[in-house]
Amino acid sequence: MVVEQYEVGSFSIFSYLIGDENSQEGLFIDPADDTKRLLAEASGHGLNKIRYIVNTHSHVDHIMGNAEMTKQTGAKIIIHEADAPALARTPPDLLEMFGATASPPADILVKEGDVIQVGHVKLSVMHTPGHSVGGISLYLDGMVFTGDTLFVGSVGRTDFAGSSWDTLEASIRKKLYILPGKTVVFPGHNYGSTPTSTIQHERRHNPFVRG
Repeated sequence: MVVEQYEVGSFSIFSYLIGDENSQEGLFIDPADDTKRLLAEASGHGLNKIRYIVNTHSHVDHIMGNAEMTKQTGAKIIIHEADAPALARTPPDLLEMFGATASPPADILVKEGDVIQVGHVKLSVMHTPGHSVGGISLYLDGMVFTGDTLFVGSVGRTDFAGSSWDTLEASIRKKLYILPGKTVVFPGHNYGSTPTSTIQHERRHNPFVRG
């Protein structure tokens, strides 16, 4: 199994490569920039079939690499059903502000409890709204990819349209903080003192939501 973390672009975004060497199949979580580099990394791990782009949510900084990645790989775009409408309707002023290309619409819509699979590697979809209405986290064998729901020592913003602090806090407490304490947290941005954390550490020390 391949699990790799890459910081991409100008906004401290973490993109993740997940794959199965035996089948040579892989996926990227939030491949927001640096497409050429990401695909070279995938090839270096023997992952020559990028099947999916999984967007943790629809905000422009996380989806602005979708168009180029799909062009290069033919990968299908996956997003939660509640964020699918916003994915294909990023306002032009935001695209201009971020120097971004609009994303194609989603190919596959997911919801709580769905499974995304490449080869024998299976990621479980957890609906963790609050930062956006369709925000998701992805659980895989003692690891959780939290997008902009939970960061290392922080949490996602809730001052956007469709955001809600109460909903975000509930997602963290009722979905993420109930995971085993040793679960490794892989966040959507490099905003913390370390690139990863654990559920136990965040429960005890995150100043925004303590368990």
